[in-house]
Amino acid sequence: MSLAVVNTRALAGIDALPVRVEVHLSGGLPAMSIVGLPETAVKESKDRVRAALLNSRFDYPQRKITVNLAPAELPKQGGRYDLPIAIGVLAAMNVIPREALAHYEFIGELALSGELRPVSGALPTALGVARAERTLIVAYDNGAEAELGAPAHTLAAHSLLDVVAHLLGREQLGPPPPAAPGTGAPSPDLDEVRGQQHAKRALEIAAAGAHNLLMLGPPGTGKSMLAARLAGLLPTMSDSEALSSAAVASLASGFDVAGWRRRPFRQPHHSASSAALVGGGPQPRPGEVSLAHNGVLFLDEFPEFSRRALEGLREPLENGCITISRAASRAQFPARFQLVAAMNPCPCGYAGDPQRQCRCTPGAMERYRSRISGPLLDRIELQVAVPRLAPEELRGAGGAGESSAEVRGRVVAARERQLARAGKPNAALDNAETDRFCRLPPEARQLLDAATVRLQFSPRAWHRTLRVARTIADLAGHDTIATAHLAEAIACRRQDDVVS
Repeated sequence: MSLAVVNTRALAGIDALPVRVEVHLSGGLPAMSIVGLPETAVKESKDRVRAALLNSRFDYPQRKITVNLAPAELPKQGGRYDLPIAIGVLAAMNVIPREALAHYEFIGELALSGELRPVSGALPTALGVARAERTLIVAYDNGAEAELGAPAHTLAAHSLLDVVAHLLGREQLGPPPPAAPGTGAPSPDLDEVRGQQHAKRALEIAAAGAHNLLMLGPPGTGKSMLAARLAGLLPTMSDSEALSSAAVASLASGFDVAGWRRRPFRQPHHSASSAALVGGGPQPRPGEVSLAHNGVLFLDEFPEFSRRALEGLREPLENGCITISRAASRAQFPARFQLVAAMNPCPCGYAGDPQRQCRCTPGAMERYRSRISGPLLDRIELQVAVPRLAPEELRGAGGAGESSAEVRGRVVAARERQLARAGKPNAALDNAETDRFCRLPPEARQLLDAATVRLQFSPRAWHRTLRVARTIADLAGHDTIATAHLAEAIACRRQDDVVS
């Protein structure tokens, strides 16, 4: 029987779904046809496979070759099917025993010489292979990444010849080399930022409770410096967080094994399109909100982003995921990130500055600030001013501030209290959990009622203010929310002082 079946996987959003590569040799004019909803790169696989087999000193069958990628309704894309198709052809020719293929899955792009090249999505594929209790064979350059998802279930090969030798039992493939420990450049330290104590306190609260933050102030007052230091204040990622973040980065071919367990920090330019920010494309791909999963998304010059791109943030900020629908496909990507935004008070940047006069007309200021919609602004818990520093603060007359390590110690302790209490950061509490864990004493309830009326809090803003107050209490080591904690939370959401 000239039929062979090889197991591989197709990417569908964050998941890697099983695919059976069926290769059949039959009579007819020599040709290879690939069916099963392949896109252009998959159709081109026939030329790469033919050259790789010939250059690896295998005979190429002078028969009609039919390759079926099942299930047929699942879109197939990329060069990841080259290796399983080549293995299927060799098995159909009886070069490789078919029974040897049952316990393996294969992904990899073939060079014309027969060498194996890495492909995107190796980590999600490895996670699926581990659940299926099979062994994954990948290109050597994908090995360390795949090993994170399927330890003891991953083999790495340099070429097609290495894979065939392993399947014939002549020379066994080995596991990939262990991933290098996470190194990279150290995060910038908070003590390098002079002054701005109120903004630093807001940064600490944001880190402790995973809250979103908006900073407003004139150019050059330290907004970007503060944002760059948030990732260094966050707790180390858990195994599940690290795997989910790395899986998204793997889909975009942007995962560096050396950065394992480092929280992502994404800073797209304000010219980024809506698809670049939230994801999209004919075949849905993750955007910046997903690449920042379990990390920080920093949007500098916040109002300069297109209105459509900013409005696309509303769903992931609320739900922690993003769903991208197309006529032929639908994909869901995780997107639980911390939004940190920075903006000027007006187009020229100097409204309210005591040293420089603003040149903007009231109409220009209104148009500038109206680029950020009320529903989006409502989802940002902390909104603080970052004013110009006095000369003595610039000189560092008050001495060096706290280091990131000192602040991070308090953040980690507060986060541990939250995980012990609810199993999640305070920002992720739903309304029922907020009512349960954020109860107020009578005097604090009166303060919140007065602030709700005066500041016109929406129900969403009301609940988010309670969660920030809960975080402030956790930083102080208190089991109950005091009036002082609530007052600070309200002060960190004074929209009338910040963006109006």
